[in-house]
Amino acid sequence: MATNGHNGLVKQNSKSTAIVEVNSLREDNQHVNPADHYGVTSDYSIHVDSNNTIYSNEYIESKYMYEMNHCEVDHRAQRVEIVPRKYQYNFRTQRQVQRTGVMLVGWAGNNGSTFTGATIANREKITWMRKEGEQFPNYYGSLTQSTTIRIGSDNEGKEVHIPFNTILPMLHPNDIVIGGWDINSANLYEAMKRAYVFDYELQEKLKPKMAELKPLPSIYYPDFIAANQEDRADNLIPKGTKQQDLEHIRNDIRTFKKNNNLDKVIVLWTANTERYVDVRQGLNQTSDEILQSIAANEDEVSPSNIFACAAILEGCPYINGSPQNTLVPGIIELASKH
Repeated sequence: MATNGHNGLVKQNSKSTAIVEVNSLREDNQHVNPADHYGVTSDYSIHVDSNNTIYSNEYIESKYMYEMNHCEVDHRAQRVEIVPRKYQYNFRTQRQVQRTGVMLVGWAGNNGSTFTGATIANREKITWMRKEGEQFPNYYGSLTQSTTIRIGSDNEGKEVHIPFNTILPMLHPNDIVIGGWDINSANLYEAMKRAYVFDYELQEKLKPKMAELKPLPSIYYPDFIAANQEDRADNLIPKGTKQQDLEHIRNDIRTFKKNNNLDKVIVLWTANTERYVDVRQGLNQTSDEILQSIAANEDEVSPSNIFACAAILEGCPYINGSPQNTLVPGIIELASKH
């Protein structure tokens, strides 16, 4: 989600047509000019005329058949038996885009402050000056906002490309409501300054919006993260049991959802990477075990385990943004039940 435009003379145009220059073939395999194709803007609606796709007022439902070959290798007979297999997948997409919020764990870190500032800059169309000239915010680098996809060819063999975000009803990043937690009490303006990502003038233009944003108190179990984080841990949930921490985070999610009139909340871990937790029977191998371990205040339950369980129990997707083993078997099983 970039905000530093490389071309200071061109404004972002959401209606522009992006064309991918690729070699193309007609349906009859006759070669045509690589540029001989249509680019369709986001003004166009997309409709699939197929028995495998059904449209209703509420949903788009589709069936997809995935084909693959399974191989049985008999080394004694020096023979390979190929067994074609088919798997049918059923997809259902809501046609009404839901009002969505994202709650970041570690909101006042480099990732959280940059994500928030970039979203605000794009939403508010904030421009700023660099030596190259005036800069305009954009979503270059975003798969959904900056790319196109080939969907087929017309009767003349011309390829048809559409913006990626028109394939299905899709949330625009400008519409995301952002919140979250952090063990540090700095507001998002202070967090943005210490991240050293944005140009100074952009930081100052973002200040009125960013300074109003302050993370909720978070969970701090010193054994799971680097010792150098202790000095900045001044925004903590009152010390209690891990069960109380779980209920506190669940209440935060419910409150955020209600106060912002949201249909859906996504919880994203973007805090410091934790050490690995033990994975063993009786601790976290099943959903019952992980919930019982939280209730028993087990030492080997990490902060990210708490956030993941809280998100799941509140019906929210949880994204593990660090390479730690948060998603132990018990948490995966818990998610499958909800």
